[in-house]
Amino acid sequence: MSKLDNLIAELCPNGVSFASAQDLVLLNNYKQVGAGELERMIVDGGNIPLLPSSRNYDWYTTKEVAGKFLSKGEVFVIGRARHANTKYAKGFFVSSNNIIIESKNTEKIKTRFLYHYLTSIIANFYVETSTYPKFDLNLFKNLMIPVPPLKVQCEIVRILDTFVELTAELTARKKQYEYYRDLLLTFDNVEFKKLGELFEFHNGLNKEKDFFGRGTPFVRYTDVYSKRALRRDDIKAFVECTPYERSNLKVMRGDVLFTRTSETAEDVGWSAVMLDDLDECVFNGFTIRARPKTNLLLPEYCAFCFFTDEFRTFVTRNCAFTTRASLTGNTLARYRLPVPPLEEQERIVKILDRFDKLCNDISEGLPAEIEARKQQYEFYRDRLLSFDRIENHAIR
Repeated sequence: MSKLDNLIAELCPNGVSFASAQDLVLLNNYKQVGAGELERMIVDGGNIPLLPSSRNYDWYTTKEVAGKFLSKGEVFVIGRARHANTKYAKGFFVSSNNIIIESKNTEKIKTRFLYHYLTSIIANFYVETSTYPKFDLNLFKNLMIPVPPLKVQCEIVRILDTFVELTAELTARKKQYEYYRDLLLTFDNVEFKKLGELFEFHNGLNKEKDFFGRGTPFVRYTDVYSKRALRRDDIKAFVECTPYERSNLKVMRGDVLFTRTSETAEDVGWSAVMLDDLDECVFNGFTIRARPKTNLLLPEYCAFCFFTDEFRTFVTRNCAFTTRASLTGNTLARYRLPVPPLEEQERIVKILDRFDKLCNDISEGLPAEIEARKQQYEFYRDRLLSFDRIENHAIR
């Protein structure tokens, strides 16, 4: 038998008592900050885990928020949130309407035990509204929570925290990849050129919805937004267009496509490089095409250059914003790009291709490992937190 089995056999062989959330937890909604301050903080998945919403997302907060507003071990529930849906954030912005859950008495129930238990069932307490999923406090207060002996709680927490730590370690390796990518693309003794010297810029095709579904292969906004590089097989959409549009808006190998407009600055300036030669293909009007004017850059090298922190900072600082964020070819033309010799570009591409496959291939490497750890955690969490209930016995 495992240590946990022995503890359960010794301390609660007939089951455990349950108590209502109202009796067990403090709901601290007074720890709030202004929406403007929190909205500016990007949720990056790297720190304190938050309880998920009814939409089955994973929620996290930044170190800045955690350090200032959370005590160690607190469980943080988002009362209202909106999906940032950006490559840069890889997560969510959170609003000021937040609730912190913690134990009323840690001699009865540990807050960390509460966290693991609530992650499995908290989605049941969100209700859909016309704007955001909303956490229903009144419904939550009547939740009956198992309260095993403290030694059992601590052993369960130890086991489940091991899975959390393994997942965090794997996620940290992805951060290492981003660090080395940026390091490889940082140069001291190479020539820098403005993008305006290297590319010419052109906006894409705007059509009414009736023109889509047939005709010429068409690069969608989502194709550019979700991929670093594009191949022939990635182009799934079609649009009817004129011979002039097919000629003027053609996509060729080496073209770099940038997202041009979105609701937030973090969503513009994401790029995908076309790596195949296509007979016919056009691109969408929410995208800018940068066509090479020289032979100084490998397309494969460009596919990495525009994902560095330096470029992302340039975009977010220089894009225009009225009702929507927007980026122009004139703005992109000002960015200075390192142009090492082609042989050096080839060397960098070979290294980063290996890193990229390790960190982003969903069928192998880190994404597959992270998903496996997540599934293991959920399996053992649900198994370890299932208890027989002692009826007619309440905790006071």
